[in-house]
Amino acid sequence: MDRVGGGLVAFLGAPGIGGPYRTGKALRDGLRPHGFTVRWLCLGPDAQALIDRPEWAHERAFGSVLASDTRDERQQAVALLDHLETVGYDIIIVNVLADRVQSSVVRHLDPRIRRIMIVHSITPGTYAAARSIRDYVHATVGVSPRISDDLVQRAGFAPEHTHVIGNPFDSEAFEGQERPAWDGPLRLLSLGRIEDASKGIFWLPSILRELRDLPVTLTIAGDGPDDAKLRRLFAGQMDRVRFLGAIPPAGVARVMAEHDVFLLPSRFEGQSIALVEALASGCVPVASHIRNVTDFVVEPGTGLLFPVGDIKAAAGLVRRLDVDRRLLTRMSVAARASAAERFRTDRMAAAYAGVLERAMSHPRSIATPLPRSAWCLPAGLRPGLRSLLPSGVKNRVRLVMERLAL
Repeated sequence: MDRVGGGLVAFLGAPGIGGPYRTGKALRDGLRPHGFTVRWLCLGPDAQALIDRPEWAHERAFGSVLASDTRDERQQAVALLDHLETVGYDIIIVNVLADRVQSSVVRHLDPRIRRIMIVHSITPGTYAAARSIRDYVHATVGVSPRISDDLVQRAGFAPEHTHVIGNPFDSEAFEGQERPAWDGPLRLLSLGRIEDASKGIFWLPSILRELRDLPVTLTIAGDGPDDAKLRRLFAGQMDRVRFLGAIPPAGVARVMAEHDVFLLPSRFEGQSIALVEALASGCVPVASHIRNVTDFVVEPGTGLLFPVGDIKAAAGLVRRLDVDRRLLTRMSVAARASAAERFRTDRMAAAYAGVLERAMSHPRSIATPLPRSAWCLPAGLRPGLRSLLPSGVKNRVRLVMERLAL
């Protein structure tokens, strides 16, 4: 592999439909004009099985699976360190907690390799993981102001090396995407991972029930561990609900354009890419108000926000848009303009290029790398006591804390 311009960058993360991979793909495309070549790296047999699937064949030229024959974390860490130092990467980008072995290796790297950490979530567990490798990275990026503020104020991160760079949408995929005229019943959409602990999707049946006097429909796009239970919770309402299953990234723009309102009842987010995609398509968001997260994405006039878990308030906002179609249209137009102005790939890439160039030319002092013989997972990357709490308890605590934060 030859270096191009600004340097060779390893993006630690497997291909997939989640936020870290999509950020990596956007960086791969967006950093190229800035002289950086970005390659993804991932570990283990599960990653190998994923990349062997036909739908990911197009990604094989852009990265490598290491230690594909072992689940032993120490062996995976050694394989990754060997690869990073042998190939001669200039920079690595680690998505903290996306893979705990990948996160841990920054503590053992050759000091000549610059390290950038991206933090994607506002959970205490994510912050603990970020703090455990804080002193071994040259810069940290939070994907929303909430994350960067929390890291500086609560986790001891240096403000001058902690940045806010929002995740983008795939600008090319949404360019030229028409929004056909529609004056029929309001078409609601939920798109993303079907998982209640963070996404709050079990509130969707109750929101729809609050709208039983309106001829609205709801489409559920995505898959996840709570799919079967969500279908059961819609009992008696399935005539107004359809499940599309997982949508590949290339199909998101089309699905968004076929709907009027994007419902996001999340308990917590780092910065929802689907919310940005809704703006980009003109599918007006009705989303949980998560301080310095969803109100960072949804500017006034581009969508509506409701207190986390307030089903009646969420339904009331949908009802308002159903009654006032002129408001819906104005917000749709404003949403598309906002996304194009603030969340294009080239804008995000330019911001990252500045962070990478500064790390290359004026690196901050970091902790002395640990010897490989001392490799182990730091406490922040191991499951903590909070993981033992029942999900219902954690959900109630998150609800209370987020409402108090507003």
